[in-house]
Amino acid sequence: MRMFVAVVPPAEVVEDLDAFLEVRRSAAAYRWAPVEQLHVTLAFLADVPDRKLDDLVERLGRAASRRTAFPAAIAGGGAFPHVARARVLWAGISLSDAGRSELSRMATGARAAANRSGVPVDGQRFRPHVTVARLGPPDEVSSWVRLLDAYHGPTWSVDRMTLVASYLGEGPRNRPRYEAVEEFVLSG
Repeated sequence: MRMFVAVVPPAEVVEDLDAFLEVRRSAAAYRWAPVEQLHVTLAFLADVPDRKLDDLVERLGRAASRRTAFPAAIAGGGAFPHVARARVLWAGISLSDAGRSELSRMATGARAAANRSGVPVDGQRFRPHVTVARLGPPDEVSSWVRLLDAYHGPTWSVDRMTLVASYLGEGPRNRPRYEAVEEFVLSG
């Protein structure tokens, strides 16, 4: 099963970002992420065997119990791999120093829980962001990054992480369909 562990912002937060982008989307023929799929990936798990799922859920619950809630907001933006030849356009996450540390520890804990469960984790360095669009051929997106830099959404309390199953090609227009499998409330 293809899965990921994520921070899923509340509806009012993603709706605010969606309203900001809605009037601008027609200016670029990118594959814009649907509102229900906006999240911050903590750990990507490309192949979770059914027999390892219970252990993974238990370990993720323990990892979440070691973290405390913190405030965050979607703000700013960027592109991967870089602005001049972007393949992904993203919105950033505004955090205090304590929040940045907690989010980083959440990602480390989620990755460690997966590894200890025998589930391989994508090894890329954690960089908190919300993917808002995927590009076909690489494109120069500095104007989009400047636009996102002007955005600062509402603040919310990050108080949980979610294990999500991703079913490729089962969503609208052959996109993935996401299904929350389990939520893990942070301790504080």
